[in-house]
Parts: sequence; C-alpha cells; structure tokens
Amino acid sequence: MTKIALFGTSADPPTIGHQAIIDWLADAFTKVVVWAANNPFKTHAAALEDRQQMLALLIDDLRYSDRQVGLYPELSDSKTLISVRRAKQLWPQASLTLVLGADVISTLPHWYCAEALFEQVELLVLKRPEVSLSASAVAILQEQTQFEIADFEGPPVSSSHYRQTGDGGELTPAIATYIRQHHLYVWKQATSTSRAAIASSQP
Repeated sequence: MTKIALFGTSADPPTIGHQAIIDWLADAFTKVVVWAANNPFKTHAAALEDRQQMLALLIDDLRYSDRQVGLYPELSDSKTLISVRRAKQLWPQASLTLVLGADVISTLPHWYCAEALFEQVELLVLKRPEVSLSASAVAILQEQTQFEIADFEGPPVSSSHYRQTGDGGELTPAIATYIRQHHLYVWKQATSTSRAAIASSQP
C-alpha cells in the first residue's frame, strides 16, 4: 500500500528545519505531500501565497521527483480535517499519516473535530530542538488516540527565531532571496525606523 506523509505547516518562513523534515520523510514514506496553511492558534507575518511560494522553492532545492515529494496548495485549510479529507479524495487507496510538530501536542485535542481527525489518519509527532514533549500533554493525547513519536530531531532552527532575529543562516539561499525581493520580514528596517523615530523625538 502507498504510504503518504501529510505535512501541512505554517512555513512562516520555511527554514532548513522544514527541509530536513521533508528529506527525512521522503526516506520513510512512498510520497510526501506538503502545503502551507494558516494556523488558527497563531498570527502570520507573511501572506499564505508567499509561504506557498517559499515552500515550492524549498522543495525544488531537494530535487525529488514530483511523484515522491510535492507541494499541494489545494489541500490548504485552517482546519486540518478539511485538508485530510481533500487528501483522501486524491489518494483514496493510500495510507495517510499526518505529520505534526511537538509544539502542537497540547492544542491537538482542541482542534476542529479532533475525534473525527484521529479516525482519518495515523499521527506522527516530530520532536523539535527547542520544544520539550510535555508528559501531561502526551498522556492526554494518548487517552484519545494512538500516535508515534518519530526517531528524528531536526536542526536547532525555527521560523519564530528567524522572525525575531533575521538570522539568514536558518534559510536556504533561494528563500533568503525571495524574502529580500518581496520585502518580507523587514525586521531590521522596522527596528532602524523605530530607533530613528525615538531619536528625533528626544530634546
């Protein structure tokens, strides 16, 4: 049976951490399906269209065939259950595994129609370097569904850290160029402007 990993992510922006995840999933599954989505538990700094475009650049750099790793923006929805149902329509005979970061474990039981979601897919949890798995959150989730914690831990980078610091080392060159060309995450410019405004207001 075809085994498909479903990897929906905020990708705000996608980092080398996202790339490492996709690369690892490509070794473990027949196909990896990727999309950017709005997370109702977060605010987003870049438009969804920009995040989809950056994910496309990230996937292109990995040089997998479209049959092995693909971007499917049509799956994007703030409600993961809707995305999963769309995936089932595209691949009705496949075994679907939803890939989740450790940071969402505590909110997962509160997602839209969580019980229905748990019935539709297998769950694979990826550890994140800056996020510890809460024993209580794991226990609560175990009461509701079965899931697997992957033997994987990506590089110590995150989208939120980039948004806070502008650390270009967390991005691929193609995404760094896209961000610069489209004037996204202009934290340095904003900081400089704020400092100038403060200085001009002083006596």
